[in-house]
Amino acid sequence: MIATGDAGAPASPPVITLTTDFGVRDPYVGEMKGVILAVAAARGRAVHIVDVTHEVARHDVVEGALALEAAAGVFPAATVHVAVVDPGVGTGRRALALAARGQVFLAPDNGLVTACLGDGWRAFALEAPEYRRSAVSRTFHGRDVFAPAAAHVALGLALDRLGPPVADPVRLRWDEARLRRGAALGAVLHVDRFGNLITTIREAQVVALGTRVEVRIAGRRLPLVGTYGDLRRGQAGAMIGSGGRLEVAVREGSAGARLRARRGTPVTVSPTRSTTRWARARA
Repeated sequence: MIATGDAGAPASPPVITLTTDFGVRDPYVGEMKGVILAVAAARGRAVHIVDVTHEVARHDVVEGALALEAAAGVFPAATVHVAVVDPGVGTGRRALALAARGQVFLAPDNGLVTACLGDGWRAFALEAPEYRRSAVSRTFHGRDVFAPAAAHVALGLALDRLGPPVADPVRLRWDEARLRRGAALGAVLHVDRFGNLITTIREAQVVALGTRVEVRIAGRRLPLVGTYGDLRRGQAGAMIGSGGRLEVAVREGSAGARLRARRGTPVTVSPTRSTTRWARARA
């Protein structure tokens, strides 16, 4: 029998997303998809697989966590997110299934789900052998552990059947920005492919400082603007990016190269007496 949604319409297939550092040159992503589709086919069901990205820098768990944070904010409820950036594959590190924000996240327990560990989450270890492939490679848990578990969960499996509860998932030690003496103090968290500097400072912290602020980084004072087009070509400035974090950019250039900044470079936002106001991107 075909499941139906509102007004008797056929229900949409469940959504599974994939976020990895595998790239697309090798067959790894395709193998994961093949396992997911095989599990679904054996149940007479269909699933919808979405590639979030497979271009996370190799072994960069922080970058993977940021990609997962971005994806979680735009996909519908009940989406199953699989994230595999796993330099510790085959060791004693745990594999997790996390329920949070009305969605499910499957990832190695190395901090990838840090941004999803707000209020009201539940986590379980992926240990039940019946929801893995019969032969599990020590070097490819994306295919043999996470992919089959994701398919079963998307098709309705309760998370507590995957394994015992986990109360202490690994959290990345990225420092959240803090307010001190009327300024927001943070750091660069990620440099994207455009050379934009994504920081730990959140939009709400900038808004709390008022409409006249300046950004200081690498010995430079930069204006806060609404979007890239508010800068002259080659000019550096800061803005609230689409993920709700402060970012530093150079219009049609690389802020990372221009400012010689990288992950960990300090960033400060403070009030200024300048007459220039900044416009919130969502205003």
